Order: sequence, then C-alpha cells, then structure tokens
Amino acid sequence: MRRLAAEIGVTQPVLYSAFTAGRQAVIDAVALGGFSAIADALELSEREPLSRMRAYLDFAVDQPHVYEAMFSMPSGLTFGTDDGPAPLLRAFSAIQAVFPDEDEVQAEVAWASVHGLATLLISGRLPAARADARLLYAHRMLTA
Repeated sequence: MRRLAAEIGVTQPVLYSAFTAGRQAVIDAVALGGFSAIADALELSEREPLSRMRAYLDFAVDQPHVYEAMFSMPSGLTFGTDDGPAPLLRAFSAIQAVFPDEDEVQAEVAWASVHGLATLLISGRLPAARADARLLYAHRMLTA
C-alpha cells in the first residue's frame, strides 16, 4: 500500500480514505483497471493469435505491479464464471476471439500459457533474451 500511495503521489491515509472498504477494495480496483487496460491492448492488436499473445505479454511486462494485482495478490473478484466482472470477461473474450472453440478450452489453455510465460518472465525466472522464441513456440503449439 505504501508503494501504491507513493506511485500515485498520495499518503496511505488518503488512499484508505478513498477506499473505505480497506486494502482488498484497493487491490480489486487496481485489478479491475488492469483488466480493462489489458482488454484495450488486446482489442487494439490484430485479430490473430500471435498478435493477441504478444499484446498480453507486453502488457504484463510493461505493467508488472498492475499484473501482480490482477493475478498474484488475493482478490475478491470472481474468475471463471459468466457473471464475473465485465473487464475480466472482456479481456477473456479478446483471447477467445482468436482461439475459438465450443467449450472454451483452447482459449483457456492459450490464456494459461501466455500468463505462465508472463509470470515467469516478470519474476526473472526465465531469461528475457528468449522471450520472443518462447512466445513463437507457444503460438505454434496452440495453433497447430
């Protein structure tokens, strides 16, 4: 919370006064904003699998703290249902649009794949030098 307050130029008490429900409300708000932003990035990319995968990975690498709030921090958001938050559904729909299948399995595996690549790249567990090669390999596997 200190880091977030510092990044937006306010004190922690000011941050908490804007989110009276506490820390979880702040994290959820950052996560929802992140899902809106990643949906925008995906929708602005070309409507083909590799472009969407690259846009996803670029967003995660460019916004690591937001990405952490979206996926790594405890969340009160509902995932994996049709009644989840609109920004999350919109982001998944942008992936599903280029990995269409009847039961959404291909889109889920595509999302899981690029999410894993992003998480491992951001954390430094995979070398950045081969990021493009891994993305191309994942793309080939998913679109074979």
